[in-house]
Amino acid sequence: MRSLDAARTVCERFHPGLLKELDQLPYAERERPGSPVIDLFRIHGGVGLLIPEAYGGHGAAPLEALRVQLALGALSPSLVAAVSMHHFTAAMLYSLAVKAGRLTGAQTELLHRIVPDQMMMASGWAEGRTAQNILKPAVTARPVEGGFLLSGSKKPCSLSRSMSLLTASIAIHGEDGGEPELALALVPAGAPGLSVHTFWGNQLLAGAESEEVRLEDVFVPAEMVVRAGADDPTRLDDLQSAGFVWFEMLISAGYAGAAAALVEQVLERERGGAAERAALAVDMEAALALLEGVARGTGPEPGDEESVARVLVARYAVQNAMPDIVARALELLGGLEFINGSDTAQAAAATRALAFHPPSRLAAAEPMLAYFAGGPLVLA
Repeated sequence: MRSLDAARTVCERFHPGLLKELDQLPYAERERPGSPVIDLFRIHGGVGLLIPEAYGGHGAAPLEALRVQLALGALSPSLVAAVSMHHFTAAMLYSLAVKAGRLTGAQTELLHRIVPDQMMMASGWAEGRTAQNILKPAVTARPVEGGFLLSGSKKPCSLSRSMSLLTASIAIHGEDGGEPELALALVPAGAPGLSVHTFWGNQLLAGAESEEVRLEDVFVPAEMVVRAGADDPTRLDDLQSAGFVWFEMLISAGYAGAAAALVEQVLERERGGAAERAALAVDMEAALALLEGVARGTGPEPGDEESVARVLVARYAVQNAMPDIVARALELLGGLEFINGSDTAQAAAATRALAFHPPSRLAAAEPMLAYFAGGPLVLA
């Protein structure tokens, strides 16, 4: 399938040998709890995909990153579900790093170590909702001498068992009892008081390590907390919106890759009539073209309202299209394919998880209608 072949070529350029090693693993091995796919991703330089070259990364463009996600999603939905969290976190943090004065010296030094030390970053944000000032954090921060004590939990938290660093949105409560200050904490995975607990109970996407991460009075030095500050109170809002665009684009591409792999099997095996195969391929290519259009239009700081609306339109259109596409693909692959193994059925089912990433279609319906009518886009 031409679009997947193009995606594989891009993936091979950034991560030589990764697709081959993934493909050599049985599908069930890739998707099980404790799967080796995240380690393989790290070994093949996956950590640095969106990290600027000045920090040792690849500095991939949005379209390149999207195609890498497509190629990986075709082999392991668990892997793309997990690494989407690392990638959008990297895109946000390094957008601050390249702006002089945005980060402390300690924060900048840490970001210089991410690629050399192959550090995976888990997201303690709420994955996707925007206009929430770092998403109404579930983690609170109590000021103490030299820093903060963090308490709370994030569930599910992908990469929970492979992460080197947790990036957690936090609410800093002052002594006056007023509105808490919203900030971002950089927490080492081995910090005392941080623990991982079983949470994910579904066999689908089990390789993504989406467990619960608890923080119980975890000390974080003040220099490892990114704060808005009175001089620039919107900088974390901008950071959040940019991360939102990256997340929606990358997670949608990952699931679309899984759907495209099913379509590719139909085409390669010449299942059904030519008209059926062509119609299926056209619908799949249309969905991929929507995502590629978003990627082509995404600039280095995609935090404006138009970018958010554009990525949501593409995400929901792809989400709407995939159930029909994968159902037709399974039907054309035939009953014996279904009877003889569960790989295709599991891949098809995994694509439905896109609907569960925030914001849901129902939650976004009225804000999107207001935006289409000329008003602001305010997602709750």
